[in-house]
Amino acid sequence: MVQKKIIIVGATSGIGKRMAELYIEEGHLVGITGRRLELLQQAKQQFPQHVEFECFDIRGKENISHIQSLVERMSGLDILVISAGNGEPSDQLSWEIDKTTIETNVNGFAEIANWGFNYFIEQGHGQLATLSSIAALRGSSQAPAYSASKAFQSSYFEGLAIKAGKLKKDISITCIEPGFVDTKMARSEKIFWMVPVDKAARQIIRAIRKKKRKVYISRRWWIIAKLFKWMPYWLLKRLV
Repeated sequence: MVQKKIIIVGATSGIGKRMAELYIEEGHLVGITGRRLELLQQAKQQFPQHVEFECFDIRGKENISHIQSLVERMSGLDILVISAGNGEPSDQLSWEIDKTTIETNVNGFAEIANWGFNYFIEQGHGQLATLSSIAALRGSSQAPAYSASKAFQSSYFEGLAIKAGKLKKDISITCIEPGFVDTKMARSEKIFWMVPVDKAARQIIRAIRKKKRKVYISRRWWIIAKLFKWMPYWLLKRLV
């Protein structure tokens, strides 16, 4: 397998961390980011030849300088995965929760995605992937900002896919919409079809390798996606 240069934004826990581990096992050079320096340092110490890292919060103002620093130390970039995200129930419609969600899942996400797309345009090739959510399909009373932010991500990536096609560039855009995955973000009491992190990460990597435009994780969640899309509002409001 040809070694790829891969950056995963948000790789200190959950799906992003497991994806990084799997890519490292395959022999790729992986740039990882996150807010917890000690976890990034541990990964570097464990895999010194296969890991570079940058410590930052994507809600800050230095996102691009950190990503560029990683790219320089890795001597290039083939795949950029945006895994960082915030998802917290907001039953009382807390502005602090909504603000954090928007700053992370919309502002930080869009800045990095925008940079990545333009980097690959200039380079002439590359792949951009994001971990959106099945929650992107409809609104949610439990976490309104989260659903809206994920809808933004999925729509943004659809636009990038169309743009890449019109520009006739060798750029693949992959939007992943997981259902419930066994991570700290899966806090809802109404949990079913829970997917283990390892299974989710492996399916995502497979989808990226196949250059899928959109994929549901696990694959059977496409059934829920179909139901959600066509569900009448009177029924939806009883469920979410």
